[in-house]
Amino acid sequence: MDTVKNFDRFADFYPYYLQEHRDSTCRRLHFIGTSLVLLLLATALLSGDWRLLWILPLAGYTFAWVGHFFFERNRPATFKHPFYSLLGDFVMYRDMLTGKVPF
Repeated sequence: MDTVKNFDRFADFYPYYLQEHRDSTCRRLHFIGTSLVLLLLATALLSGDWRLLWILPLAGYTFAWVGHFFFERNRPATFKHPFYSLLGDFVMYRDMLTGKVPF
């Protein structure tokens, strides 16, 4: 049975999050999904077309979950740690842009 590890702080969770994203294809798919989320969000805000907000979860999670199920071969951390995982995705995105996490 899979046990759920509890984290009191995001700083403790993030190393675990990175360990769950060792596969470069998985990270790249996360990057694509997060880029689409940011693009859709910016488009919705600038255009006032709030219907685009409904697509945000689909854009982000589809790419991420394909990365986990087919390349990383693990269950997304979102299922156990939804808030920290969402935050982790944006932090990893930043870290990929700055070179701290490899593409």
